[in-house]
Amino acid sequence: MSESLQFIEVCSGTGGLSKGLMNAGWTPILLIENDKTCIDTLKKNHPDVKVFHMDMTKFDGKPYQDQVDLLCGGVPCQAFSTAGQREGLKDPRGALMLDFIRLVKEIRPKRFLLENVKGLTNHDNGTTLQRIKQELSMNNLYSVKHQILNANGFNVPQKRERVIIVGQLVSLNLPEFQYPTPFPGKKKVLRDALSGCPPSIGKQYTEIKKAVMRQVPEGGCWVNLPPDVQATYMGDSLHAGGGKRGMARRLHRDQPCLTLTTSPDQKQTERCHPVETRPLTVREYARIQTFPDDYVFVGSMAQQYKQIGNAVPVELAYHIGLALKI
Repeated sequence: MSESLQFIEVCSGTGGLSKGLMNAGWTPILLIENDKTCIDTLKKNHPDVKVFHMDMTKFDGKPYQDQVDLLCGGVPCQAFSTAGQREGLKDPRGALMLDFIRLVKEIRPKRFLLENVKGLTNHDNGTTLQRIKQELSMNNLYSVKHQILNANGFNVPQKRERVIIVGQLVSLNLPEFQYPTPFPGKKKVLRDALSGCPPSIGKQYTEIKKAVMRQVPEGGCWVNLPPDVQATYMGDSLHAGGGKRGMARRLHRDQPCLTLTTSPDQKQTERCHPVETRPLTVREYARIQTFPDDYVFVGSMAQQYKQIGNAVPVELAYHIGLALKI
């Protein structure tokens, strides 16, 4: 690969992937995002980068043909998430995968990178991923591979598994892409993220919710509540199937954080501070996703949580970016 490596990113979100790539020495040609608040965040943090506010389905990649080292994107994943309805490519958000395939065909980058949820690997018994990889190969123009990476193995204090799909032009005879290897030894934990974290805005529990969460020990969840409190708090969920261990969940300082969601106080995916009886703050969210403390998030508090919760952890993106340079 050349020394001056350039990339185009679609579905840029709040910039976790692009920030990590830039930290690894990549230069953005342009970032494309449809959400206005994310656009404002991208422009605030990258004033010298060309940022397009547009739907990726409207983007014409042909003017960039054969000029791009990397086309990448965290294409919306809700259609493949185990927490959703898993409609896959039938869902409009899943259909954006097909549009990414169109852009690969138009731009013909040296390499491409797709990030998605782990659930993509077993959606429709694996046939969805197989179809996507087959389409991305462009009749064997690209060699395509995928691997699940856990961000906790790459200096991220969070259990966050994502499937990373990488393709490269066969005709360039590049060395086969090798995924980064998780760091050996002790992994980062929540304590590392919370230590010295700057104060910021954050959601608060109601007094009723606070009374419940005070009874949950560090690392515990609804199962640690007294039976009468369980019955009141859980309602019909108490006798539903599944482990439900995300409900009334208080995090543990000496463990990696559970995967962040778009809100820290959703009943099914609680992210309560390990010691204080409150949800994680916006800045704590950012620390856990390994954004630097000077990275500014624009918009309402709810929008900031959503931006950060949907992001690719910066450190994970950095190590993928280093691997892509070889």
